[in-house]
Amino acid sequence: MRDTLTWRPLTREDAKASADLLNAIEAEDGIGENYTEEDTLQELIDPYADLERASLAAFDGDVMAGYMKIRFKPTAEEVHRVFLDGGVHPGYRRRGVGTALVDAGVEAAKVVHALHHPASKLVVDVNRPEKVAGLAELLRSRGFAAVRYFQRMEHALGAVGGAAIPDGFLVEPWSERNDEDFRNVRNEAYRDYWGAVPMPVDLWKNKITNQTFRPEVGFLLREKATGVPVGMLVTMYWEADTEATGVRDAHFMLIGTLREYRRRGVAGTLMGHALRAAAEQGYDRASLNVDSASPSGAFGVFEKAGFAPTMRYVRWALEA
Repeated sequence: MRDTLTWRPLTREDAKASADLLNAIEAEDGIGENYTEEDTLQELIDPYADLERASLAAFDGDVMAGYMKIRFKPTAEEVHRVFLDGGVHPGYRRRGVGTALVDAGVEAAKVVHALHHPASKLVVDVNRPEKVAGLAELLRSRGFAAVRYFQRMEHALGAVGGAAIPDGFLVEPWSERNDEDFRNVRNEAYRDYWGAVPMPVDLWKNKITNQTFRPEVGFLLREKATGVPVGMLVTMYWEADTEATGVRDAHFMLIGTLREYRRRGVAGTLMGHALRAAAEQGYDRASLNVDSASPSGAFGVFEKAGFAPTMRYVRWALEA
């Protein structure tokens, strides 16, 4: 099978073929990820994805049978964790395509690592839902080990009451004026989040304030006395998911509180405002992903707010 396919790096012109592949994968795996061509184009123009050096796609005529893509980190200290993303069309599985893509991904990770952060230790990460059939066996066979678990959590929206604002603070909706405050809070709050690094402006624009960003469900909490922003919540929405399921899901992509302001009701306040705003905007559900071992105790905070776990993700890692 591998010899009958055409192999080449991904390009920006592959957005439609990528969306078709990912939607075929969703139809088989049922992991809640549907895509439009615009969504996949956003992935292909990621400023930290070197498509020429660190991507590979297999084609059967015009059909993309599988792909892999490496995303390196903007900065790295002792460890440089690169993401290996990819997938294989259900009609081409168990024919060696996935193995070839994983092996190519590890080699490509070494190339971009040597270019950008050669003084750091290289670790290749894969983050996928636990339920994907055959993935664990494939990754273990290539030397990967499960190192971390994340939970997707969901909250059905109906009549949602707002959260009281703690004394001495005020809530602001997102605007172009305070966008940089959102980014700065995210970067500072995520300093002790496992695997996280600061997001520069170009990555923020690509991954956060893109076509899926929903500013009407984004909030910042600011301390009145000092004017210091202390917490933020950012929401994303994928239209393709609604087209496939009929459910409008407001995904809380980022929730962060400065370390010195934790356990003071900041996250609860932001979630309360976001849940109410999402319900008023006609969303059916809110969702988020959380590190099961988060040092901030986020899992318990989200459970208290009414979220329940629905699917577990595994972070696989290979020290290359």
